[in-house]
Amino acid sequence: MDLVIYFNGKFVPKQEARTSIYDHGFLYGDGVFEGIRAYNGRVFRLNEHLDRMYDSAKAIDLKIPLSKDEMKKAIIETMKRNNLKDAYIRPIVSRGDGDLGLDPRKCPKPNIFIITQEWGAMYGDLYEKGLTAITVGVRRNAPEAMPPNIKSLNYLNNILAKIEANAKGGDEAIMFDVHGNLSEGSGDNIFVVKNGEVITPPALNNLRGITRAAAIELARKEGIDVVETNMGLFDLYTADEVFVTGTAAEIGPITKIDGRLIADGKPGKITKMLMSAFKELTIIEGTPII
Repeated sequence: MDLVIYFNGKFVPKQEARTSIYDHGFLYGDGVFEGIRAYNGRVFRLNEHLDRMYDSAKAIDLKIPLSKDEMKKAIIETMKRNNLKDAYIRPIVSRGDGDLGLDPRKCPKPNIFIITQEWGAMYGDLYEKGLTAITVGVRRNAPEAMPPNIKSLNYLNNILAKIEANAKGGDEAIMFDVHGNLSEGSGDNIFVVKNGEVITPPALNNLRGITRAAAIELARKEGIDVVETNMGLFDLYTADEVFVTGTAAEIGPITKIDGRLIADGKPGKITKMLMSAFKELTIIEGTPII
């Protein structure tokens, strides 16, 4: 059965979910989106994801035509129409049709799409043996220029990092900001474990990740200290463990960076504990698809 896509209040086959070439989301990356997961018939932290998406829209002065409750209902209905219980969910709000100028006032009506589809383990068997990461020369957008906490349709900064990692044989890229502080991966947040303490960069030069927040909560629940502070290259190379978090990636161990093994080159004890705890959390927590 073909996937059904929500498009501006209608449910259409995916081949009919189209927008104009003059949509500023296409022309300029002017719009916002979210990545959300559903597990076992429950949408994980849907409210938090919608809060983040509406905050991103507010930051770019984009008025989403649906209320949060209406968006939530549209997401649940799209899941139901596709008969999905475990899925990746992508709501998208573009600025809408305009002209070839930049002025968003020329776009009177935003376009809303909701995609839901099956989604497996993003990194396959690498959750067992660990990912290889590459620190890249591409710097994360500066907060004063393009705040990373705006989850916009313009992902070229992340894509450039991924291209560099691909060319250098990495499963994931690790980016720093313009001051040399550790930022995040191309599509996930990053954590370092050192002497039993979990450390992650402050959420200014990286996305305020929903899975990031869950990992912090789970670690603290287990009595593990979590510190948010700036880090550099040295902290990565000398870490006891390194892992990434993200909606698509979930929690994934990094065991090699720039050719250097992290500790013994195997996923660490704290990382594996958090992976297991997160899996349990996604089974019991979430908005029911009913």
